[in-house]
Amino acid sequence: MSRLPLGPLSGNNLGDYLREQRQSARLSLRQLSELAGISNPYLSQIERGLKKPSAEILQQLAKGLEVSAESLYVRAGILDERHGHDDHPLDTRAVIEADPRLTARQKGALLDIYDSFVGPPKGAAPKGAAAKPVKTTAAAKTTASAKTTKAPRK
Repeated sequence: MSRLPLGPLSGNNLGDYLREQRQSARLSLRQLSELAGISNPYLSQIERGLKKPSAEILQQLAKGLEVSAESLYVRAGILDERHGHDDHPLDTRAVIEADPRLTARQKGALLDIYDSFVGPPKGAAPKGAAAKPVKTTAAAKTTASAKTTKAPRK
């Protein structure tokens, strides 16, 4: 039986990688198929390069093998291996800002969290450098003065 061509970074490369990962985890085909929730014959066909699994199946296999789903997506040709390379960096900020499902407040929160991990964008002022003045309300002044005024001793 010959293997079907499945495109770049897929087919045999993916199947060989899955087999290596399964064997290094000391799992049989049957054990991995149970862990991943896919049929034993289908897993065998994937390993032999006869079937091209969907992203969902790859995610299930990644969970069963305890490897990153992203690494399987790259090997299957679903995801470009662009991230981590300076010539094609992913623009996470642009992706967050363009997502129509997020409110402006949610986008701001996600960008703040992202910046806390990777740092602010190049050329951006550091946080707090251009802080807006805080308006003090009459109620806040009353509360502040009450805290600083000591009660008379009896």
